[in-house]
Amino acid sequence: MRVLLVEDDEVLGDALHQSLSKDGYAVDWAKDGKEADLALHDQVYEAVLLDLGLPRLDGLEVLRKLRARKLLVPVMIISAREGVDDRIKGLDLGADDYLTKPFKLPELEARLRALIRRGNRSTSSVVEFGPLVLDTKDRIVSVKDEVLDLSQRELRVLEVLMLKHGRIVSKEAFVENLYNWTDEVGANAIEVYIHRLRKKLLPHSVGIRTMRGLGYTLELIQK
Repeated sequence: MRVLLVEDDEVLGDALHQSLSKDGYAVDWAKDGKEADLALHDQVYEAVLLDLGLPRLDGLEVLRKLRARKLLVPVMIISAREGVDDRIKGLDLGADDYLTKPFKLPELEARLRALIRRGNRSTSSVVEFGPLVLDTKDRIVSVKDEVLDLSQRELRVLEVLMLKHGRIVSKEAFVENLYNWTDEVGANAIEVYIHRLRKKLLPHSVGIRTMRGLGYTLELIQK
C-alpha cells in the first residue's frame, strides 16, 4: 500500500518513514506543503498522513486543494494543533481523521489501517477470498491457519488483489501501490510477482486471471 507522509520535522518524519516501511508500506515522504501538493497531483495513494504547520504551503491548504480536485484519498491529519477549532476546520475541509501530537506509533498505525480498509470498502482487519485469509494488521496470508510462504513483494501484490477483489487491478495501479519514489521498478517486475504467486496459490484453488489490456483479478478455480 502506497502512502504519502507529509511532515517537515526530520526526526519524527524519519521515525514514521522507517516504521511504516518496516510494516510493508511504500512511503513517499514530502517535507513541505508544495512538495506534497505536487506529489498528490502526480501519484495515487491509499492514504495521506498530513502535518499542518508546513513550510511553503500550510497543511490545511494542501487539504483544501486536494479536495477541490475531487480526490477521495483518505487523509489523516497529524498535528500539534490540539484546539477544537483546528480539529473542526481540518475535518470540515475533508480530513478523515485527526491525531494530535505527540502520539503513540501503534495508534497511528491502527488508524492508518482503518483508513485504508474504509477506502477499500472493508470494515475488518481480516479479508477473505475463498480459502485465503489476509490479516492486514499482522500482514500475513494463511490457508486453514497455515501461513503462506510469501516474499514481502509477493505479499504486497496479493494484498492489493485481495483488498480490491471483484475489481480489475491494472499494472499501473500495482506500481502506484507498491513502490515509492526511491524504488527502481523493472518493466517486468509485476509479471514476475504475479507468476510466482500463481504457482503458490494454485494448490489452494485460487488463480490470478489476466484481463488482456486491463490488468489482473483473483478468481476461484473449480476442480
